[in-house]
Amino acid sequence: MSTDHMSTIVFVTAVHHHASDAELALAPVNGEALLTHTVRGLLAMPDLDLVVVAAPERCAHLFEAALPGFPARCRIVPGPSLRHVFDTVEKEIAGNPVFLVHDALRAFTPADTVRAVADAVRAGSPFVVPVLPMADTVKVTDAAKVITGTEDRAYLRTAQTPLGFTRETFLSYVDKPSLDGGYTVAGHPDAMRVTNSFELKLAEAIAVAGDREETL
Repeated sequence: MSTDHMSTIVFVTAVHHHASDAELALAPVNGEALLTHTVRGLLAMPDLDLVVVAAPERCAHLFEAALPGFPARCRIVPGPSLRHVFDTVEKEIAGNPVFLVHDALRAFTPADTVRAVADAVRAGSPFVVPVLPMADTVKVTDAAKVITGTEDRAYLRTAQTPLGFTRETFLSYVDKPSLDGGYTVAGHPDAMRVTNSFELKLAEAIAVAGDREETL
């Protein structure tokens, strides 16, 4: 596959694990919704051609309120699934771009990580996942919750987003989400998923640090 410029389309989704993820995306961090930080960070990258926010129908109006006045490169599409959202915008997507799927709760994923995923797709990898090595010791237990062994963490990784795809692998993922077969690139600690009060405090610190850097 050529590494010449290919357009890049990002789908931002808020429901990966639990229905409450949509509400978590609206949690305030440094005075703005987590979702606002996520989308602003993506739109700050000029090499991303279109950011499509998949908004759960029950709170689409709240998603729209969290993204006021965003550039034309951003679309908010209510719908029950990523497949529905893709079908809605498919006519706007020409050729064979790089497709990215990004978790709205990973608001502070560095631009370098996003680019590394997209570049790996451009270089010929049909499916790309950013990961971090497992730092903790992982124990295996039986049905009685008794430790029976230690998992070899040398081969264990924690997966992050954005996930990167060709058109073909994206459509396959939309219909049957799985990370099996994904080529891995280095993730980043700042790309954590913000789901609880402790992670919200970390996100607040990252956001405040970013504001300070911009004023220097």
